[in-house]
Amino acid sequence: MASNSLSDFFSKPSAQTSNLDTAQSDAVHASSSSSSSSSSSPSARFSEICNYLWIPLLISFFKELSLARASESAILMPTQRGNDFRGLSVPRCPAPDAKLNFRPVIGILSHPGDGASGRLSNASNASYIAASYVKFVESAGARVIPLIYNDPPEVLYEKLNMINGVLFTGGWAKSGLYYETVKGVFKKVLAKNDAGDHFPLYAICLGFELLTMIISENRNILEEFDATDQASTLEFLKNVDIEGTVFQRFPPDLLQKLSTDCLVMQNHHVSLVPLTHSRMILDSKPTPTENADLSNFFKVLTTSLDGDNKEYVSTVQAWNYPVSAFQWHPEKNAFEWGLSMIPHSDDAIRVTQHVANFFVSEARKSMNRPSARKVLESLIYNYSPTYCGRAGKGYDEVYIFT
Repeated sequence: MASNSLSDFFSKPSAQTSNLDTAQSDAVHASSSSSSSSSSSPSARFSEICNYLWIPLLISFFKELSLARASESAILMPTQRGNDFRGLSVPRCPAPDAKLNFRPVIGILSHPGDGASGRLSNASNASYIAASYVKFVESAGARVIPLIYNDPPEVLYEKLNMINGVLFTGGWAKSGLYYETVKGVFKKVLAKNDAGDHFPLYAICLGFELLTMIISENRNILEEFDATDQASTLEFLKNVDIEGTVFQRFPPDLLQKLSTDCLVMQNHHVSLVPLTHSRMILDSKPTPTENADLSNFFKVLTTSLDGDNKEYVSTVQAWNYPVSAFQWHPEKNAFEWGLSMIPHSDDAIRVTQHVANFFVSEARKSMNRPSARKVLESLIYNYSPTYCGRAGKGYDEVYIFT
């Protein structure tokens, strides 16, 4: 058995060699046949070459396509466009509306004192403007000229010819020279509008109170209210039309929140009882016990409640003039930090910005175009604000004039 196995084992290589030689011979014969067949058929050879060439051609095509798409989406400088740029039309900005003044200037009337109970200046002729009012106006795209309340009338009224609107601030002075100055400036504002110039006026807190006294010719028309350092809502009168008023650009959600969230800052001791404006509330003529002059000049937009739930008028708009008056302080939300109840939420800041934007948009309608040199000489940039917020109450910054 073993002998047969060994014999078989040693005999297999010769057989395997024979088989290998046979396979090689067959392969050579096949190759020779293929070569002979190929050389005898040129069209088949050409087809085989094409099968190899279309792959690199397709790759090259996709590369070119990718580059073309990239060049379409790329942002190129004019110098990178080469000769192609010369054939393109350059887009141009539309011309600004010639009917609007895009460099409006607002005059803010100063108030007696230094705004800090004498801590900054005890000069008898000192007056001030809280910087928050200046920032309020500037935030909407206007510049400010201070109207110094105790300047000679000719100087004060000359400045009125350099501006496109007026702002009366908050404060305490309701008599004397300040009262008379407010009255004189108010009459000038009405005269400018009567003459055809759209000349807006904002009256805030004390400004609101003074206008009601001046228009009604009744210095005792205001009543006591408890609304010091208080955030509140605004309650819109039923069916009130806000078109053409300070609230016309408020988005619907913010208008709704004004009635439900405390987004406005109140800081006053007196205000106007709504019954004084019953014609606007009840759509009826004023009775002899009401003030017809006041009702005929203003329409009530909103009321608010004080700490004792007593209702008072909080926002009014003139029927026939661009005059808006606020018992509340739209400027404080974004630019004052001294009182603890000032709202600083996102929505409260939106309120401030919308009120400022409306004021300056109205001022842009003024066609008064004063001398640029005179404006530059009179701008509030010629003065420096004083920080007074270290006391932790009142204003943060004031401009003082002596």
